[in-house]
Amino acid sequence: MKSLFDFIIKPLGDEYDNTVKIGDKTLILNTTIESYKSVNNLAIVVETPKAYKTSIKKGDIVVIHHNVFRTFYDMKGARKKSRSYFKDDLYFLAMDQVYLYKRDKEWKSFGNRCFVMPIKSDNDLTLDKEKELVGILKIGNSSLEALKISPGDLVGYTPNGEWDFLIDGQRLYCMKSNDIVIKYEHEGNEVEYNPSWAHSGWGTY
Repeated sequence: MKSLFDFIIKPLGDEYDNTVKIGDKTLILNTTIESYKSVNNLAIVVETPKAYKTSIKKGDIVVIHHNVFRTFYDMKGARKKSRSYFKDDLYFLAMDQVYLYKRDKEWKSFGNRCFVMPIKSDNDLTLDKEKELVGILKIGNSSLEALKISPGDLVGYTPNGEWDFLIDGQRLYCMKSNDIVIKYEHEGNEVEYNPSWAHSGWGTY
């Protein structure tokens, strides 16, 4: 069973990831289906596309777009699966809906995506905890490597091109390679900013 152009995947866990364990207690973070932040964005690859050769293999864990497993209510109030739904617990996944895949316990970027961790703001006159549009590259790709931009480098990026993911207890910004517009020299006082809630274990695999 193969799709011609799409991956076939199933959720890693439930379709919604809206609980977190603290000690022996399980807390519910959200009870609605409208918020994309509660949608699970981790999946297991069941089959790869027939028409393409890809570095992703059957059985890999992938980080995907939040709309794939998202459900909604139609005009009559009936709860419906997303248009990516196939059957049972299986979904179709387009190539441009994949951001990362995990191989040998290491996350690898897919396509032209990269992931950046923000750094703490050094401006005492603002309430913002993170420095605007500056961060440390955590997961790069071949396009950035060709420009001699590697994981660990301090980079600047364009506004409104980033969106956040929780990856192994770290809140990271996902963006495209061409959103990275500058490589800075480290000053030595940069501190990564990871909000306290990100350490909860939610989204960690």
